[in-house]
Order: sequence, then structure tokens, then C-alpha cells
Amino acid sequence: MMRKHKFFSLCLLITIYNCFSQNQIIPLWTENIPNQKTSNEVEKQYYESDIFWKANVQNPTLEVFIPNKRSATKKAVIICPGGAYHHIAYDWEGTDIAKWFNSKGITAFVLKYRLPESKSLLVNYKAPLQDAQRAVRLVRAHSEKWNLDKNQIGIMGFSAGGHLASTLGTHFDNDKNSISSPMDRISARPDFMVLIYPVITMKSNYTHLGSRTSLIGANPNQKLIDFYSNELQVTKNTPPTFILHSADDEAVSVMNSIQFYEALIKEGVSSEMHIYPKGGHGFGLAIGKGALQNWTQLLSDWMDDLK
Repeated sequence: MMRKHKFFSLCLLITIYNCFSQNQIIPLWTENIPNQKTSNEVEKQYYESDIFWKANVQNPTLEVFIPNKRSATKKAVIICPGGAYHHIAYDWEGTDIAKWFNSKGITAFVLKYRLPESKSLLVNYKAPLQDAQRAVRLVRAHSEKWNLDKNQIGIMGFSAGGHLASTLGTHFDNDKNSISSPMDRISARPDFMVLIYPVITMKSNYTHLGSRTSLIGANPNQKLIDFYSNELQVTKNTPPTFILHSADDEAVSVMNSIQFYEALIKEGVSSEMHIYPKGGHGFGLAIGKGALQNWTQLLSDWMDDLK
């Protein structure tokens, strides 16, 4: 009898531990997902080059990472991992980053967004932005639940995820004429942006061709190119922005960041940019990469100064 009691107690402890150790994953859309049709496409996840990837996203979600209550700052960041709009580097540029934010008392949300190559989409290039807008609205709507300041909710993106983040920061009110629910009336404008080796332009001179082809096709018209060239879309209402890039990035030219920074300065948007001489592309937290691994401290300092 005593042995059964001990076994039951052990199972209960394991159950309790799992309940508190697993992060909550919430759907972006609880009813019909907009701009999507039924198809036989199946969501995929796999490991490649020691990175956990997600592809063919059918049900976009937010994974919630909450810091210790004693250290919580009421700030939040929604993270858009990269992957050339083809797949999502879910841990390398997502959950790993979220855990670092928690260590700074910041609540983090990893966005699993729909990818434009999906056959389930009606208008492919619209879906990532729709999901990013929804993510900000959802977090803002439930800010009290997560003990957040609804005016300190930022967006962060890496590589193609940086393009999505900067698209949100420059197109946050893109759907203002299609309001259909109370959630849609909530502002989708992020209060700040963090762009790490971001794709910014769709112009052929400096774009990342793989991201551009995935998002707007192999032969896009000029209207689409201009619309998603975010250096052309900056206004005085674009949020304060932190930008990080390396000069030797051979995948996404550093000129993406430089052009965006110039546009921000021109419009009087508070901005900070750091360019490392070496680092390449896709370095994530850059652990073990010398001075480059200190970029997170630069970001932390910048966020501490945000009003």
C-alpha cells in the first residue's frame, strides 16, 4: 500500500512539474483563419543543421515565455524567427531568444507565422503580416492577464523574420479599412522594433532573393516590390528601432540595415544601429563568437532606456 502511495505521489509531482515547466501555446485565430482555404497540406517540423525548423504552417500560434514574477518588467517582445519565408528557425531565433529575454525580466512570445509558399493561402504575401498584426493585438488585448504594460509591446525579427517585423512596423495599419471584430480595432502598432540581420528591401540590388521569391514571387510587379521594400515605407509613426548586422554578411547585405536606418533618421524616428565587422549571417545569440556575443547587452541597455 505504501509503495502505491509513493508511486501516486511521484506521478502527481511529475504532472505538476510538467504543468509549470511547459510554456503555453495559444492559437492566433480561434475561429476561421483569414486568407486561408482548406487543403491537404500538412505542417512540418524537423531538425537540420542542429536547428529545429517549422514549415508549411497551417495554424499560426504564439508560444508564451513568462519571466519570474519578482523580476518581471511589464515589457514584452514578440519574436519572428527567420528562414527566408520558406521555413522558421523556431529554436535558434525563437525559443532560445525568448529564454534570454526572460532572464532580463521581459515576457516573450515566439510567433509561428504562416509562410507565403503554402498552398492553403488565398493571397500568399498577405499572410505573414496578418499574423504579425494579430499577434500584437492579441498580446495587447490580454496584457493584464500577463501583467504587461500594453504600451510596451515590441516586435523582433531575424533575417526574413526581420523583414516581417519591419513590415509590421511600417504597415501596422494596413488593414484599417477591413475592421470586422473588436480585436481588429486594437492597434497593431508595436511600441518598438528589434531587427537582427534583417531583410529590408525587395529591390534587386540588395534584397535576399530567396526571401523575396518566397514572399512576392519570382517576377513581382513594381507595386509589390515597393510595398514590401520597407525602407520606402518609413514614416514619423514608425516605432523606435534597434538594428544589428555584420558587415561581412554574405546572405543578407548590410545595406538592408543601413538603408532602413537612414530612412528612420530622415523621419526623425529614434533609432540605434550596431554593425560588427565580422559575424556572417544567422548567428543567433552568437554564443562563443567573441565580442559579437555581447550584442544582447547592447539590446538590453537600449531597451532599458525606452520610454
